[in-house]
Amino acid sequence: MAGATAKDWNGDTVQTWLERRIVAARADQVVAERGGRAQQDDCDKATAEEMVCSRLLGPASTATAEAFLGVLKGLADRDEFIWRGVYDDTRFDRHVRSYIRRLVKMAKTNDGFDRIAHYQ
Repeated sequence: MAGATAKDWNGDTVQTWLERRIVAARADQVVAERGGRAQQDDCDKATAEEMVCSRLLGPASTATAEAFLGVLKGLADRDEFIWRGVYDDTRFDRHVRSYIRRLVKMAKTNDGFDRIAHYQ
């Protein structure tokens, strides 16, 4: 396969990873909600992770690394992000963009999608 990946892309593995990250992000949101005002930033971080992963979930966006990167680029090009349960829109936008950058790095190296533990 021509591209920037070091290993062969496996869409099923990426799909499973995204599903697990959505579940973990939702669990993290519940924990942060129970923490009150002090953990609102953690809640926004988990919400950003859930939003990005749910936008990427689907066989069309995980079939190839190029398709995955294309969807990420489309997300990154947006001006603002709107999602439910966000405390601070500015922080949320920053967390979304940070998470997108992380996934771009992972997709380019095709590394990390095999780690499906809750905490990474």
